[in-house]
Amino acid sequence: MQLKELLQKHAFTCTKRYGQNFLSDPQLLDAIARDGALKGDRVVEVGAGAGTLTRALCALGAHVTAFEIDEKLRPVLRETLRGTDANVIFADAMQYDLSLLGDEPFRLVANLPYYITTPVIFKFLYDERLLSLTVMVQKEVAERICASAGTAAYGALSAQMQAMGRVRIVRSVPRNMFYPAPEVDSAVVRLDIAPLLDRALLPAYRKAVAAAFAMRRKTLANNLKAAYALPKEQAEQIVRTVCGDPAARGETLHVEQFIRLTELLG
Repeated sequence: MQLKELLQKHAFTCTKRYGQNFLSDPQLLDAIARDGALKGDRVVEVGAGAGTLTRALCALGAHVTAFEIDEKLRPVLRETLRGTDANVIFADAMQYDLSLLGDEPFRLVANLPYYITTPVIFKFLYDERLLSLTVMVQKEVAERICASAGTAAYGALSAQMQAMGRVRIVRSVPRNMFYPAPEVDSAVVRLDIAPLLDRALLPAYRKAVAAAFAMRRKTLANNLKAAYALPKEQAEQIVRTVCGDPAARGETLHVEQFIRLTELLG
């Protein structure tokens, strides 16, 4: 049965509130599943939707726990996932206590609703059980995540995700592959977790990065001065030590320099 027919059968109508744009092409779904997981992997999915990606992950041999916030999708998911061992949790993943998932390492694989893309990423990004993150996001967001220092797209999201391991765009997905079609194209981003700094430094790193991009028109030294209550001379000396230019802006620093900045800020 085609996705549209399945949704009509259960009188389900997609709503903008939950950013519901579903994929139905079997070959694409199988490819995205392979982008994110291997047979035997434990996978967490946020936004099961109609269950099409969930089913593809199960067919791959992954053990899937999928979150879905919309209770109206119960009958759709019951039909889509019949014969699989997928565990669907009807709850808001952003409000869920992730410790309830147990101690076993997992991979996050999801077609993320656009309206909660960044919050979901950061809810999972620093979890010590996370092995990899493979998510469908707006193409523009994917490009920001993977942007190089010194480019217009580079920002706090880039610096934070790139500090957690190797990140790259693995697949582009045009808007016409979704039902209903969104107004933008999408891309699948994969991050393999291998932090470039000690996990104990992560809170300080996140603060330093947030400070650096707090006001993009200001120099890094001025942003640090405001965020850390530093004398101007001290802030400029720290920036000079990191990159050699006391007038540098935050977007010019690559991840290794942000790590050095974090260490100097204590």
